[in-house]
Parts: sequence; C-alpha cells; structure tokens
Amino acid sequence: MKKRLEQSRTLQGTRSIIIKSIDFFYPPFARFIPLKTFRYITCGGSNALLNLVVFFIANNYILPDRPLQLGSIVMQQYTAAFIIALCVSFPVGFALNKYVVFQQSHLRGRIQLFRYATMTIINIFLNWALLHFFAGFCGFWNTPSQALTTVILAILSYFAQMYFSFRTKKEPAIAE
Repeated sequence: MKKRLEQSRTLQGTRSIIIKSIDFFYPPFARFIPLKTFRYITCGGSNALLNLVVFFIANNYILPDRPLQLGSIVMQQYTAAFIIALCVSFPVGFALNKYVVFQQSHLRGRIQLFRYATMTIINIFLNWALLHFFAGFCGFWNTPSQALTTVILAILSYFAQMYFSFRTKKEPAIAE
C-alpha cells in the first residue's frame, strides 16, 4: 500500500512538472490554438521526436545495413528500426496522452489503453505502407521517409485520440 502511494505521488509530481513546463510556453500560442491542442502537439511532437531518434539510432547504429533474416521472415532494415522505436514510443505516448493531454476522459484506463493500442495498430499498418511507399517505392532516404510518415499520421491520430481513445462525455444541452 505504501509503495503504491509513493508511485501515485511520483506520477502526480511528474505529471505536474510536465504540464507546468508545457504550459509555460503556451501564452504566445493562446490566441491561435486551445491549450489541449497545444499540449497534444507538444507531447505528440516530443514523442514523435523520441521515436525518430530511436529509429535513427536503430537504423544507423544497431541494425545491419541489409534485410534481416529472422527464421522464415525477411524484414527490411527500416521495418526493424520502426519496431524498435515503437517499443519505446508506445508506452511513453500513452502515458503522455492519458496523464497530460486527455485528463478529463471518462473512460477507464484499460479501455483507453485498448483503444490507444487499436489506433496504434492501425497506425502501424499505415506507417508500414507509407514507409514502404516513400523509402521502398519512391527511393527516399529511410529517416526522412519516417519523418514525413510521422507528420501525416500525427494529424490523423489527433482526431482519433480526441474522439475515440480518450473521448469525454458531451455535456447535455440546457433547454431554454
């Protein structure tokens, strides 16, 4: 019980620091976008940057410069780098969305996680297809291809997270 209470305090403290840090930079943007959208852009951008850095390191320093043979599965280097990056960015992204951006969601945590995972799986397939299109078909370099793919999917994800994964109940209209 005591350990769980300490974990809760640590989570609250971390969340408070992150929110205060993000909100510190919000005033110049207040006239243009709502605070929730600014927090989403900041958290999502930070997580996308983390994903891209991990992708770059895995793609350029960890993985061999050739397709990987895993038993009967042959995987392109950029696909393996994407999987490694996803293993880092998925839990970070969920935590930032749940505890920083969409705090008012009425859904239970496990439902949010399931929906977030569902949207992530959809994004994985879209990411795979777009990455193959840009890097494999168009011949762009792997890291810029992943960056472009990330921008496209970030825009789609914002609406999916707001209206599906972390939705809030609409307030009933007051009859006049």
